[in-house]
Amino acid sequence: MDLRDLQSALNARGWTPPLALDGEWGPATDKAVSALLAAAGVAADDWPAARREVAAMQALCKLAGIDAGAIDGRGGPQTRHALEVWDARQRGDTSAENWRDPPAVQPMVWPKQVDVQRFYGAPGENQTMLVLPFPMRLAWETDTIVKRISVHEKVHDSAARVFDRVLDHYGIEGIQKLGVDLFGGSLNVRRMRGGSAWSMHSWGIAIDFDPDRNQLKWGRDRARLAQPDAEVWWQLWEEEGWLSLGRSRNYDWMHVQAARL
Repeated sequence: MDLRDLQSALNARGWTPPLALDGEWGPATDKAVSALLAAAGVAADDWPAARREVAAMQALCKLAGIDAGAIDGRGGPQTRHALEVWDARQRGDTSAENWRDPPAVQPMVWPKQVDVQRFYGAPGENQTMLVLPFPMRLAWETDTIVKRISVHEKVHDSAARVFDRVLDHYGIEGIQKLGVDLFGGSLNVRRMRGGSAWSMHSWGIAIDFDPDRNQLKWGRDRARLAQPDAEVWWQLWEEEGWLSLGRSRNYDWMHVQAARL
């Protein structure tokens, strides 16, 4: 779907006077998109035109029964797939939406904590940078933007898939509300707090989020990431085999790791 397709779809929904199918973002198209997003309950008047265009496409997909994820103007994987389905429908091709689902992928079975050195190697080695699909902020210095983090090369692809799915499900605003845009650390070669063994952070296989609101000893009665709106967040990690200490032991709700207890 491009801007001409968007204009054509708005006309097909009865917009009057009909928009010129010129692929230009003029006042008439802007007005029609504003009306569409308002009807969808999306407050987007202060968004730039490019984001509003994507949001309008998401809204049209939703009206057509195609799941484009949240109407947030962000072009994540779910939105891209939805637009592919839309385009295929215009050609009379339903194969994009009727393909046979593959067998469910089993989550990766990460090693137990006692076996991490055998599996991952020496602490601090075999690291790679994971480019984040959304900007994060340093939890203790929120003016500092984090665009990539260091993780072990064996967990890179798994973590990248989770972050993509988090963006697709929650959108930027949902991520910020949840607090998982507050980066609390990944690679950090050190001993466990309150213990003598190496922390899982020493291998770059653990990531912390929003440490102020998910403090080490806080349980589900206080931790932000123990609240119901974080349920999908944890499910997305668990589907990749990662472990939440909060979910399994009811402490350290900031923390997720690619190692079993």
